[in-house]
Amino acid sequence: MNDTIAQISTPMGSGGISVIRMSGKDSLKIAQSIFSFNKKPLVIEPRHMYFGRINHNGFTEQCLMVYFNAPYSYTGEDVVEFQCHGGEYLTAQILNACVFGGARLAENGEFTKQAFINGKISLDEAESVIDMINATSDAELKASSRVLKGELFSKISEIQKNIMDAIVNLEVAIDYPEHDDEALGIDNMVRVLEDSKKVLKKLYDTSGNGVLIRSGINVAIVGKPNVGKSSLLNALIGEDRAIVTSVKGTTRDTLTETITFNGIKINFIDTAGIHESVDEVEKIGIKRAKDSVGNSDIVLAVFDANSPIEQEDNDILNLVKGKKVINIINKTDLSSNNTGLLGIEISALNKNNIDRIKQEIIDVAMENKLDFSGIIITNTRHIEAIKDAMDKIDNLLKECKSQTIDIIDMLAKDVWKTLGRITGETENEDIISGIFAKFCLGK
Repeated sequence: MNDTIAQISTPMGSGGISVIRMSGKDSLKIAQSIFSFNKKPLVIEPRHMYFGRINHNGFTEQCLMVYFNAPYSYTGEDVVEFQCHGGEYLTAQILNACVFGGARLAENGEFTKQAFINGKISLDEAESVIDMINATSDAELKASSRVLKGELFSKISEIQKNIMDAIVNLEVAIDYPEHDDEALGIDNMVRVLEDSKKVLKKLYDTSGNGVLIRSGINVAIVGKPNVGKSSLLNALIGEDRAIVTSVKGTTRDTLTETITFNGIKINFIDTAGIHESVDEVEKIGIKRAKDSVGNSDIVLAVFDANSPIEQEDNDILNLVKGKKVINIINKTDLSSNNTGLLGIEISALNKNNIDRIKQEIIDVAMENKLDFSGIIITNTRHIEAIKDAMDKIDNLLKECKSQTIDIIDMLAKDVWKTLGRITGETENEDIISGIFAKFCLGK
């Protein structure tokens, strides 16, 4: 496609500046038709900022223009960007001027898609762009930035190269059986597959933490009525979000609040006190509380430091069996720990040990394995492709013991293609278009 595309690249609304971007072979020609220079240069130099005016449809706007020549641009094509005052209507009029000059409106993510098509960026790197844009925590940003730097592409491409080299050896043996030993070709394939699986397994093992980084750690706060669950939520998020009273059953529904601690998102779910009740509304809240336990990554089981364990407390302990649980002994400002349970002793009222709870949540959820010195896989599509490739490698290793060399060759090519879904080398056009459709306009 040789047409020139244009779109607003900054968020819609009023602001200090707006950026309108064009990409395509006619970008500079269109820009020169609508932009007049305060001091017209003899030659438009790439990566130089020029001050001038856009004149279109009866209005004049002072703005800046910069030109990036192909292939030294984000898209790999000629690119022009205008920086103007950040008025919403004004910005739209400058975009209209670009379209009037011969550009067409870009679709969602089309600039980045052109960068992918022109070999400026791999598919996994392109996806990391949108992941960085959508990041809401330091951990998400760090994980996405490592993919954008090309670290995942490098590892996957190396595995693909090794598998393709092994495939070539097999095909030489197929085409020239009198010169090559089939057994040696298969043995080499087995070695390559086993080494590849080790690398993929190491990447896949980061995906558990990757999912938590992307979605946040879901933490259910549970306990019997009046143990201080809502007070604990307020202390954890640093504001009075949940209603706190001495009346039993004040909380009748779940309440979710999200914070970021040490770069990690934590989603706290305050729940209704779990106990036997005849109140229909409260019973619904109690059911939702139990459902929250099942859907959580971590459970904060809250107990009152002032009393020994009662039947309602035992019901809580039974409910959370099999989950990752942190016992919280609350109200230690009133009494020492009389529960007989080990846990983090706190006073939600005085807010002591609150940061300790947050760090313990991260340590328990991620099993102390969070390491930003390497790649952390957060993208669901990448996780699925890596898992699929590992499963196919396992199957191929079994087939290598009994199948003919041509079948092994065919199955090895399927592994190579599966890995290509990550880099974009083998993904089909519909899926690629679907990925870029998730991007915002102007990116």
